[in-house]
Amino acid sequence: MSNQTLQSINWNTIELETVNEGMQRRIVTGEKMTVARIYFKAGFKVPMHSHHNEQITQVLSGQMHFVFGGEDPKEMMLGPGDVVVIPAHVPHQATCIGEVEEIDMWAPRREDWLDGTDAYLRG
Repeated sequence: MSNQTLQSINWNTIELETVNEGMQRRIVTGEKMTVARIYFKAGFKVPMHSHHNEQITQVLSGQMHFVFGGEDPKEMMLGPGDVVVIPAHVPHQATCIGEVEEIDMWAPRREDWLDGTDAYLRG
């Protein structure tokens, strides 16, 4: 077991951060991964981006239309209960259909989200 403290956290006790007018989030991070519960307003578009982190996205409510770039472009519509695994370095964007609540998980940790250098979301 690592030297990190074992902890139990309730999502509702975590500060709700307003990233921009269409996106709010709560973040939990461990030594090797980051998890975020994210709330998007209808029509919000996550711009095309990529990162060295593997990402798993689970849609809780609403729908997300994903576009994946790279050598083998794909489109995908995700709704409640759907999960997508996005490999590291795969360019992706998403448009929210209706209000969306989802959970994203990354490994390794999203240092840019933790230190506020995630400018692609902040405009």
